[in-house]
Amino acid sequence: MPLCITNTMSGRKEPFVPLNPGVVTMYVCGVTVYDRCHIGHARALLTFDVIYRYLCFLGYDCRFVRNFTDVDDKIINRAREEGVPPEELAQRYIDEFHRDAAALGLLEPAVEPCATGHIPEMIDIVSRLVEGGNAYEAAGDVYFAVESFRDYGKLSGRGLDEMMAGARIEVDDRKRHPMDFALWKASKEGEPFWDSPWGRGRPGWHIECSAMSTKYLGQPFDIHGGGQDLVFPHNENEIAQSECAAEAPFARYWIHNGFVQLAKEKMSKSTGNILSIREVLERFDPAALRLYMLTTHYRNPIEFSEEALAEAQRAVGRVYETVGRADRALGPSSDGAVEPGPLDDFRRELDDDFNTPRALAVVFEEVRAVNRLLDRGGDLDARRNALRAMTETLGLVQAPPEHFLADRRRAGLSRLALSEEEVRQLIEERNEARRVKDWGQADGIRDALKEKGVVLKDGPSGTTWELAE
Repeated sequence: MPLCITNTMSGRKEPFVPLNPGVVTMYVCGVTVYDRCHIGHARALLTFDVIYRYLCFLGYDCRFVRNFTDVDDKIINRAREEGVPPEELAQRYIDEFHRDAAALGLLEPAVEPCATGHIPEMIDIVSRLVEGGNAYEAAGDVYFAVESFRDYGKLSGRGLDEMMAGARIEVDDRKRHPMDFALWKASKEGEPFWDSPWGRGRPGWHIECSAMSTKYLGQPFDIHGGGQDLVFPHNENEIAQSECAAEAPFARYWIHNGFVQLAKEKMSKSTGNILSIREVLERFDPAALRLYMLTTHYRNPIEFSEEALAEAQRAVGRVYETVGRADRALGPSSDGAVEPGPLDDFRRELDDDFNTPRALAVVFEEVRAVNRLLDRGGDLDARRNALRAMTETLGLVQAPPEHFLADRRRAGLSRLALSEEEVRQLIEERNEARRVKDWGQADGIRDALKEKGVVLKDGPSGTTWELAE
């Protein structure tokens, strides 16, 4: 079965056929850099990271572009509150974003453009729209005339009357239609500005993505992605202005991820209902957050749950332990053979609209299969390679297992206010008590460690320990 994608434009699953064989062009709307990212952003970032990884796994040359909005009312207002230049505030949160992206293990896009670096391209598109009668100037602002584009609403599936009924529209006598949107805004006192044919001003939000996507990917390009909250008005407006300016289709497949909910409400900075990526990663592994997000299909909402994250943390540990155990048995080198069955099953699930929950089921079945082979013997190398290929495609195993597990143990002990040296010392004291048959002392040390969260295991090769789940 070929890769099939649920295209928001049609509302149906469609076979994916790129415009140019072997090459995929993909643009994903990035963040507005006025604050740290929250886990609602993490949902989108991880969704499209896995899509990017899977397209590469399939052998495509994937050109992935993700932007920064670094000029916006929110940035200007926050900078004014803090008494710093807007560009300084934006750069601070671009740097914060990159720290979060590295922690999450995101692959870097081919291009990561900033809006302020593409003002000439935006002015060019706006000029073409004005010349073509699709936009008009009004006291230094420029608006797109939605009635000039007969397909307006085709992505969201709503007509203008329906849009107006569900939207909060500011009354503006300068607009020809209440739904007309700003392409260019005259700058107010103290705001950033650029010179334009309509006077000093700055771009509207929607024009940014049209300029950056088409500059780096051409028009049309294959995939446009983002959160479901962007379908209207942002993506709808992108389509209208881009297709009118170029007289060509804009994007061929539209992919939108569902929301993260906190207490049954969409996570949003505007409501204060947020939990930052940094806050979550202070308590859970990045790989656990990734696994947790992938257990729900990308198009569905997901309810934030610390209990589910804790289970994901345990599950990720099992994956790393299995890969590490196989590497110790076989060594890091491989003969290159890969068991085809599990990979075929894995690909079949991801070919079905990137169905990560079912793909994860294949991964954990392979974890069990590899452990059985380690216990009983058998042709392990090809199975280990299949497991590695799947976990790398999902981004689950990015660190050497021994480093990951050691870091996890150290972090866990730190939370328990213990050190590895203290645990080793107590094990030695217990071993000495057992040697002299002081069972009360030995049991007391074992029980004291267990109460603190450290479980001892006695085996033929000695005593080992692990953190209690």
